[in-house]
Formats: sequence, structure tokens, C-alpha cells
Amino acid sequence: METISNALFWISNGLMVPVVVILLLFLVQATVLVCGFFGEFLRRSGRQKRLKAILDGEPQAISGQLVSLTSPSKDLFPRAIAALLAHKGDSAYRERVLAQYEVDATRELGGPRILAKVGPMLGLMGTLIPMGPALVGLASGDLASMAYNMQVAFATTVIGMLVAAVGVVTLQVKQRWLSGEMNDLEYINSVIDNEKE
Repeated sequence: METISNALFWISNGLMVPVVVILLLFLVQATVLVCGFFGEFLRRSGRQKRLKAILDGEPQAISGQLVSLTSPSKDLFPRAIAALLAHKGDSAYRERVLAQYEVDATRELGGPRILAKVGPMLGLMGTLIPMGPALVGLASGDLASMAYNMQVAFATTVIGMLVAAVGVVTLQVKQRWLSGEMNDLEYINSVIDNEKE
């Protein structure tokens, strides 16, 4: 039994470096996500104001005015509007555009979702792994070793929770944005259908 216990101890200690490295990579990803999030917020705010003014107008004039929102962009929404307008006569293709938008939106939410779910797991692993050596240090009277291991344990917990917080907040806001855009695309698709009749 002691052999198995020692093997588990060495395996868990061997995981400490990969856990810390992955946590640091997640922290970098969370920082990039926050910076990109603010840029995206500014782009969406301006576009949403213009879109609201267009959609609140006369339905007959919507298609012509929507062209102004389809400028080349890496954002999903302008590309979807452009695809809907380019295929006014093909309702099956427009349905495909809407379905593809949902798939792309789900893919876009993947990054924040991973941060929100995996960040706390890695933080907990980073907390529990150094607790073993800290207890060994306490038992042997090596308080410096115990203090160092406890410092690592608490630091990884904080980083894991910070990464998770960034993931949760950005995930919630982006889900709200994307569901609102999906509603707008469905309305635009209905207006295009009505124009053909």
C-alpha cells in the first residue's frame, strides 16, 4: 500500500508544473479576451444603434438600408446580413445562413466557456497538489517549505478563480448579444420573405 501511496504522491507532484503553466496560459487568454471584449462592445454598440433605427422603420425599406451594415467585417452578424441580402430569392439558403450563424455563435462562445469551466478545476488542482508537501514540511518542522507550498496553493486558487470570473462574465454577455442578433436575423429573414410576396 505504501508503494501505491508514494506513486500517487509523485504523480500528483509531477502534475504541478503543467497545472501552473496551463493556468498562466489561461490567464494570458483571459487578458486577451477582456481586451477584445471591450473592442467588441464598442463595435456592437454603434452597430446596434444603427440597426435599431433601421428595424424600427418601414419594413419595405429595411433591405435597402441594411446594406450599410454589411461592410467587410470579421464579425458574424454583418456577414450573415450580407448573405441573407445576397440570396433574397432562395429561402432554403437563407435558412442555412441562420443555422450556420447559430453554429458559428456556439463556436465563438467556446473560449469563454472553457475558461469558466476549466479555470476553477486547475485552480483547485493547484491548491491541492502543494498541500501534500506543505503537510510534510509541517510534520518535519520545515516551516519555510510549508509556507512556500501554501503560497503556491493560494496563488493558483486566486488565478483559477480570476480566469473563471472572466470566462463567466464574458460568456453571459456574449450569449445575450448573440441571441439578440439571432432574433434580428430571423426578423430580417421574415421581412425578406414578405418582400417576395
